[in-house]
Order: sequence, then C-alpha cells, then structure tokens
Amino acid sequence: MAVAAIRTSKLSKDYGLGHGLFDLDLEVSPQEVFGYLGPNGAGKSTTIRGLMGMIQPTSGSAQIFGLDCQRDSVAVKRKVGYLPGDMPQFGSLRGKDVVAYLGGLRGGADPQVVHGIAERFDLDLGRRFREYSSGNKRKLGIVLAFMHKPELLILDEPTSGLDPLNQQEFYRLLREARDGGATVFLSSHVLSEVEHVCDRVGIIRSGRLVKVAELEELHGIRVHRVEIEFAAESSVPEAAVRSAAGVDEVAVVNHRLSCTVKGSFEPLHKALEGTIVTNLVSHEPSLEEIFLTFYREDVTTELATS
Repeated sequence: MAVAAIRTSKLSKDYGLGHGLFDLDLEVSPQEVFGYLGPNGAGKSTTIRGLMGMIQPTSGSAQIFGLDCQRDSVAVKRKVGYLPGDMPQFGSLRGKDVVAYLGGLRGGADPQVVHGIAERFDLDLGRRFREYSSGNKRKLGIVLAFMHKPELLILDEPTSGLDPLNQQEFYRLLREARDGGATVFLSSHVLSEVEHVCDRVGIIRSGRLVKVAELEELHGIRVHRVEIEFAAESSVPEAAVRSAAGVDEVAVVNHRLSCTVKGSFEPLHKALEGTIVTNLVSHEPSLEEIFLTFYREDVTTELATS
C-alpha cells in the first residue's frame, strides 16, 4: 500500500478556553487535492503549523509520507512546498535573493521553474521585498512554494490578495502540479475556490473536524442569498415564497423580498409565477454565513434526536 501523503492521529493543540485543534484524525492520499474548509479561527492554520512542525502539539501525532512532523521536521520540509497565510518579512532583500536563500535551504531550486512562475504572475524578482504590494508578496510566496517541485504542497489561503486573473493562473499552476504527481493540501474559507481544484474536502469547526466529503457533497451546503424587486403594480408573493422548498430567512420591505435558497432554485421560480419581477440578484454568501446555516441545522437535528 502507498504511504499516505498526510496522516494525523488524535492531533491536538489546546490553547485553552476552547481554542485550538482537537483530536484530528485525517488521511490524505498521494496526488490528491484536499481542501480544508472552515471559517476564520476554526483551526486551519493551527493544523498546518502542526504539519510543518512549527508548533508542538499538546497530544497526538502527524506524519508526512511516513515521516514524523516533529522528529523528522527537516526531512519533511524538503518534501513540502509551504505557503503560509501571512508571509514572513524579508525587508530589503530582493525577490531573487529570497528565492536563492530559501532555495539553498531546501536543497536547490530550478532557475527555469522560478523564472517561469514569476513570468506567469508578472512578478519582478529584482525588486525589494518591502517594495512589493500585498499581491506581489503573495506571488513571491507562490514562487517559493512551487520552485523546488515538491511532493506535497501545503497552502494556507493561497489566493488571498490575488486579483481574479492571477487566481485563475494559480488554479492552472495547481492543476499542473497535481498532474505532475504532487499532493495538495489547501486551506480556504472560500467555497468556490475549493470547488475549482479539490477532489475531497474536510470541514473544520471550532477546532474539530466535523466532515470529510467528496466535492459533490459540497453542493448540499451551498446557499445563495437572493434579493428580488417587484413592479409597483405587482403583489409580493410572500406566503408562496415562505412555503417553497429550500427557501429560508424571508424578509419583505415594500416591494422588495430577500431570502436564502439552499439547493435548487426551481421551487422559488414556481413561487414567483404570475408576478412581475423588475430585478433579481443572487450571490453566494461568505463561507462563514454558510457554516452558520449548516451548523445551526446540524445542532437542531442533534437536539431533536437526543
């Protein structure tokens, strides 16, 4: 059997007062793209710091390709391309100097790979780090993570600060790395980002892994917020909308109705038949909002069955 790219057993880091990471059992297969989803503060970065050997766990263990993340942390780092949520500060060093320094620590990096990635993201490696915008600092982090063609990429909120065009370029780069044999562990609080690239996802809440799912299962927790404006001569079908399947949080102000829709839009469409709609806007709420809805239903179900 192939050795798991990532395996944790009861991995915990207790910061007190309910904060931290608790009893994480997780396995990621080689060449899998695994999304690690959760609201800010859920424990994603704590998990990643534990995998990178940057924090000492309270209990439990973590392994990367069979290497213990604490005892074998140097060997682990040679196999991993790591993009932290917050980039370290390199002051007056130029981008190329940072690349040379960290490339040396990792046992070398292919100059063609470095320049290829920098060119794709339009990053000037000749500029000083302190002169970079937040987006360019993120681009440098991407170069540093990918430049030595690692077996495993551990990426903490990788597209934070990137504009949409660079985000798409990043997704292409990620797919190329996977097709080349790399495993990817990607944390995010953006549901649509995970849908672009991941095979499976783990959902973490308050430091605990609550679900591991195939990508298709994510659609079960997808919620859209909808705002509808009706013509002055048209009535607002509040009762029909409230009774429509998957529709919740209905509010009406004058000739405007807002609601959330979980799953198919077809029941809402039927509820609007016979009305005159002048404007309809739908947008995906933040993952934090989705999780509040998802977890509220989960807690309600647990209370009802206890």
